[in-house]
Amino acid sequence: MKILSRPARPSVAAGHPGVATEGYFSATRHPWACLLFLLPLLAIYEGGVFLLSGDSTMSLRNGADVWLRWGLERYGIVQEWVPPTVVLGILLLRAGGNWSSRPGDPFSTLFGMTLESVLYAVALWAVARNFEAFLQHWELPFAEIRIHTTAARQLITYIGAGIYEEVLFRLGLFSVLFFILRAVRIPAIAAFLLASGAAAVAFAAAHHLGPQGEEYVPIRFLFRVLAGLYFTVLYCLRGFGIAAGAHAGYDILVGLSVG
Repeated sequence: MKILSRPARPSVAAGHPGVATEGYFSATRHPWACLLFLLPLLAIYEGGVFLLSGDSTMSLRNGADVWLRWGLERYGIVQEWVPPTVVLGILLLRAGGNWSSRPGDPFSTLFGMTLESVLYAVALWAVARNFEAFLQHWELPFAEIRIHTTAARQLITYIGAGIYEEVLFRLGLFSVLFFILRAVRIPAIAAFLLASGAAAVAFAAAHHLGPQGEEYVPIRFLFRVLAGLYFTVLYCLRGFGIAAGAHAGYDILVGLSVG
């Protein structure tokens, strides 16, 4: 079982030195495609925060973005542009390291990634809509799942969640844990299960930490653990870009349906 393996390096297209020809499913996982896909979302999020937040940009920032900024403040880094630059730098480094195998038809790839992100977001949203009913059917002792949202301007926050939370918990925590476990010779399947479980629990728990944290509700926590596992599977099988796009799309669907 190969998890998080680098994209295969196919043959170079005739007439296009350095541009690889590869299948769609490999192309969507390529860091260059992920960068192109997420760059507009990052620009919309950061631009929206700047234009709509008024005197306090923190009022619209996503939780993972806030956590990153708090961590940087501990080292005296308070500039607004630093976190998005860090995220962009990570994406650029990943893309640069795989430049010779980048997809030869980025527009078709990005179109497909958009459709896939919407599909996976709708699938998770459908599960969320029926999650409480499923638990009640089996008479499991969980309280009602209440998803709190605010006005339409919070859609900017939801876009940020798709990027920053996936950077932190999938691209960061899950990947680091997985490679550490593999480095100490834990079998790949066991390493995947341990790393994905730990990252999913951390993802769920993080929503209840800090001054902006939500009240702990068992059913909400359980659903977020399952959602974290869902995004990890998307990250491993379909790539970082689609995982982040599906995450943002799901949050937007939730906001539109109950906001």
